[in-house]
Parts: sequence; structure tokens; C-alpha cells
Amino acid sequence: MIITNTPTVPGKEIIEVHGLARGNTVRARNVGRDIFAGLKNIVGGEISEYTKLQADSREQALKRLEEDAIRMGANAVVNLRFTTTMVMQGCSEMLAYGTAVTIK
Repeated sequence: MIITNTPTVPGKEIIEVHGLARGNTVRARNVGRDIFAGLKNIVGGEISEYTKLQADSREQALKRLEEDAIRMGANAVVNLRFTTTMVMQGCSEMLAYGTAVTIK
């Protein structure tokens, strides 16, 4: 599966557009991570626990987007985008979306 944030795949022709493919995940922070993050917030610097949580969320959303595109019969996704939304205090959604297409 080719996934790109560009509107086309160089050297390939889009022969069919299947529609919007998406994948998401909702994650909550962990109390242990919050305590450590609070300490890091005092001294400054990257809060690596949250960086890892966001990276894991992006990967899971991307995997679910790929599964959705395959279910639609696509072999590529163009115009990939990510967005995140706070669902409630300490809980956020990561959404990956793009256009599922067939290329040759």
C-alpha cells in the first residue's frame, strides 16, 4: 500500500477513486506518566512519555486507515492528513484520513 501526503503518486496513474479512508484511535494518559510528566514540566525539556504516546497513536491511526483503504479495494492513499482532538481532559483522538485510490 502506497500512502502519501501528495495529491498524486509520481510515475503512477490514478485509475479509480474509492473515497475517504480514515483510521482513528482514542488514547488516555496514564497516571504514572502524568506524575513523571509533571516533574519534567518543572525542570523543562521534552516529555518523552507523551511523545511516545502520540507516536503510537499516529501509527495505530495510520494502520487503521490502511485497513479501511484495503477494505474499499484501494491500493494507495493520497492526500494523507493527521488531526488530533481532545475528547475530554486527559484523553485525545488521533485521526488519519486521505483519499483511497487505485493506481497503476
